[in-house]
Amino acid sequence: MKAKLDNFEKEIENNAESYKSISKGKKSKITSIIDETRKTKNINIRISEYDLEKLREKSAVEGLPYQTLLSSIIHKYVSDQLVEEKDIIKSIQLLRFENT
Repeated sequence: MKAKLDNFEKEIENNAESYKSISKGKKSKITSIIDETRKTKNINIRISEYDLEKLREKSAVEGLPYQTLLSSIIHKYVSDQLVEEKDIIKSIQLLRFENT
């Protein structure tokens, strides 16, 4: 049975000849970086029962285990990808002001 490719995969396949091989050294360095980012460490954390219940509810809506959702939230926070609602509202207001 042949696997079906999504549009992104088809695009890669169609343009495969335009990709260049990398040296073994670069590949080793990239692999090392990826391996390092995949390492995990177990921790214990105390949070309120209310927060844990709300986290579990939100994770159910997202279709994720709650620990995966929590890990994602932490990652987004430390990598400056978690944006506060007030910052989004301020940005929208500035964009509206610039377009008037």
